Amino acid sequence: MNPLIDPHVKDSVYIVPYKGLNLETKLKFEEVIKKRRSIRRYKDTPVPKEKIMKMLEAARIAPSAGHRQPWHFIVVEDKEAIKKLAKSDWAADAPVMIVGLADQEASANWCLNDHGIAFEHIVLAATDLGLGTCWMGQSNREDLVRGLLGVPDKYKVVALTPVGVPDETPGPKERKSLDEIVSWGKYGLKPK
Repeated sequence: MNPLIDPHVKDSVYIVPYKGLNLETKLKFEEVIKKRRSIRRYKDTPVPKEKIMKMLEAARIAPSAGHRQPWHFIVVEDKEAIKKLAKSDWAADAPVMIVGLADQEASANWCLNDHGIAFEHIVLAATDLGLGTCWMGQSNREDLVRGLLGVPDKYKVVALTPVGVPDETPGPKERKSLDEIVSWGKYGLKPK
């Protein structure tokens, strides 16, 4: 094992390549998570490659179990391919579709969790960049996506998101209270 990169080796030195995110963030983190919405209408405006790369960089630096980084993303800009990938007419109108894959060989037990973290980084980065997304699961559509994009067997097709300039501004939805979703110490206990 290489002590330079193996976190299990005592006194190892961690060398992490980092190309810099440079998102020029316009919003504070709390604003980003509050502003994020599922967008189902997009303007017919191209998404600059620079913004796509910033979203992908946000995913690249996401944490993963054992630092395996078991994800791969396919950026689709071809209109006909997007129409075939879209589950709904509204998604077919997006100028970009990002397909998220989980590498089952790299991390059989944690690839879905790790993919979810990285994919959410994409979605939050898009929000910060003024773009809209809508996370779409792919149950019963994996063969279609796999065949259309030439996805190798080791990857599970997990999710797609259209990406574009929003042509709608949905308001916030009512959320459950913390009392409804949080317990302290054991299920059902509230903080003292």
